[in-house]
Amino acid sequence: MYLKKISLFNYKNFSEASFDFDSKINCFVGKNGIGKTNVLDAIYHLSCGKSYFNPLAVQNIKHGEEFFVIDGEFEKNDRAEQIVCSLKKNQKKILKRNGKQYEKFSDHIGFIPLVIISPADRDLIVEGSETRRKFIDNVISQLDSSYLKQLIQYQKTINQRNALLKYFALNHVFEKDTLQIYNDQLNNLGDAIFEKRKQFLSDFIPIFNQYHQQITDSEETVQLVYESHLFNNTMLQLLEENISKDRALQYTSVGIHKDDLSFEIDSYPIKKFGSQGQQKSFLIALKLAQFDFVKKQSGEKPILLFDDIFDKLDETRVSKIVAMVNNDEFGQLFISDTHPERTENIVKTTHQSYKIFPL
Repeated sequence: MYLKKISLFNYKNFSEASFDFDSKINCFVGKNGIGKTNVLDAIYHLSCGKSYFNPLAVQNIKHGEEFFVIDGEFEKNDRAEQIVCSLKKNQKKILKRNGKQYEKFSDHIGFIPLVIISPADRDLIVEGSETRRKFIDNVISQLDSSYLKQLIQYQKTINQRNALLKYFALNHVFEKDTLQIYNDQLNNLGDAIFEKRKQFLSDFIPIFNQYHQQITDSEETVQLVYESHLFNNTMLQLLEENISKDRALQYTSVGIHKDDLSFEIDSYPIKKFGSQGQQKSFLIALKLAQFDFVKKQSGEKPILLFDDIFDKLDETRVSKIVAMVNNDEFGQLFISDTHPERTENIVKTTHQSYKIFPL
């Protein structure tokens, strides 16, 4: 599977642009602020139905315009697949495959497997637990549509339970039987989601460790640690034990929506004790493990986007990443970089076909 061509209309800083791609390596080079990352984000958009960098969809429309369109032509299983994503101001975003509109964006997730590695990934280290949960959920959802449905239903039920708790506080009432209905639903959904997350991380962590050792020559010891309330209690027990707290707070304070993934180096938080280079190696290993996991589970090589990853990495680590590309483990690769000569020198060493797009 690979992306043959993409056309952009009023997307971010592009009025109109088209690119025909090589099936192996494609590089966007030039100064910062000219749109290299925007092209990668457009590719991400076609895979996931949303921007990787800006969750407010309307802000991806070029200033002064009323709409954007991203039109991509893929080849998958020897068949042409056209994916079009478009948005008009004050209307719902539309996602189409071969001219047919998706009723639910979630039905498209996983059809075009993709992994992005970007400086924005640092949010996984510095931001709160929600960012790391999203990482886990995005990987599993690409491979398991039932998981995504359970996740959507869980969040909907949490919102309903929270609304009920606010209603109780506002009206000075408490209806235990009504609350129990939501507790039972959350118990079934929460336990199922927890088990899938636990199984995923059991399979994923050894892959992550392997990639990290390759990148760093085993010089550092790192850990991914899954943290969840459900290791010691069922969802139902947690909800019942914390009812007084939830009534006071007027929201659901426990459950799998509070899960976290601890990033550690030598058993200390990498956020505090890891250098910039160590943090970057950690994140690249995390994303390469995501690539490997999705590839093994789906039988397809995801499209891989490298957004400006060669900055702040020493040549040794860069060469190790390039060596991984060179062993044909990867499929189609997109790279953005501010140094055209550096990029060309790197891709030449892979002995793969490539195209360079100066912007």
